[in-house]
Amino acid sequence: MKIIKLFLLCCCTLPLQAQQRPYYTQYVLNNYIINPAIAGIENYTDVKLSHRHQWVGLEDAPVTTYLTIHAPLKKDDYGRETATGFQPVGENPRGRAYWREYQAPEAHSGVGLTILNDRTGPLNRFAAYGTYAYHLPLSTVTTLSMGVSAGIASMSLQTDKLNFGNPAQVDPAVSTKQAGRIKPDISAGLWLYSRDYFAGIAIQQVVPAPLTFSDNIVQSSPGKLLPHTFITAGYRFFLNDDISCLPSVMLRYIQPLPLGAEMNIKLQYLDLVWIGSSYRYKDGFAGMLGVNISNKVNMGYSYDVSTSGLKTVSKGTHELQIGFLLGNRYNDRCPERLW
Repeated sequence: MKIIKLFLLCCCTLPLQAQQRPYYTQYVLNNYIINPAIAGIENYTDVKLSHRHQWVGLEDAPVTTYLTIHAPLKKDDYGRETATGFQPVGENPRGRAYWREYQAPEAHSGVGLTILNDRTGPLNRFAAYGTYAYHLPLSTVTTLSMGVSAGIASMSLQTDKLNFGNPAQVDPAVSTKQAGRIKPDISAGLWLYSRDYFAGIAIQQVVPAPLTFSDNIVQSSPGKLLPHTFITAGYRFFLNDDISCLPSVMLRYIQPLPLGAEMNIKLQYLDLVWIGSSYRYKDGFAGMLGVNISNKVNMGYSYDVSTSGLKTVSKGTHELQIGFLLGNRYNDRCPERLW
């Protein structure tokens, strides 16, 4: 297990081995965690709380917890009551008829806040940043939003968890019990959305920065925080009057790693429950399930199964997400712009 700890540490700090940002299976329910351009997309305050335990059964495996909050700067006080606000009997409130009446929102601004903690073995990353986005209608049904997030990320290393076998050979660069660095954290994104499709691009860690845990002159070449690029797209159509289908894809690029790909599909029944599945290329599969408990609360759960070499030691990955719709004056049970 000592070797695994050191390997996981290297995976998180060396750009040649793995991505430096956590994975999210349920980003399909909260694309804001990936793309800041989504801030303020709905006509209420959207709150999401998520906890992800990756590779259960593997000591010191990644554990990620985050809180996101975003809302429009000015809510629409005069918009029409939406179909999902009064639940017509025997009719899908988000059926074909509803979407024929869809209209792009007026130009508006949105703001958001993200607080995230990601721990892998002795390495911990805590980040907090604020977001500003602007939503500009391009036509009666299509909108383009642009957003930027800025804040700080604190990288800390619990060096007492590192075991080099021979205490006399401890690297002076990690001789203290706690080492850490605070770095600026900037992300930017674009999001194009309409009644039938969405597409977005986001860049996290826009400004590359060296990462070291010691100023000791004996330290070897430092690691580096690199930009992460995410491209997402999805399309919604109806299987029948009650069930809608949303296939989507995400491409992930971190130089010099190979391009990563993830494919998802989500089936929603009325505006009440949904199921989904995901495939991450050369990594694994996931199943997802969610329910809109009321017009104020929703919940989603996912379980990942690895197809890589980790499947022999891992019992899978659990991710739970709880959402709150604050100030939801039209009583929607599910999002109108971000489905």
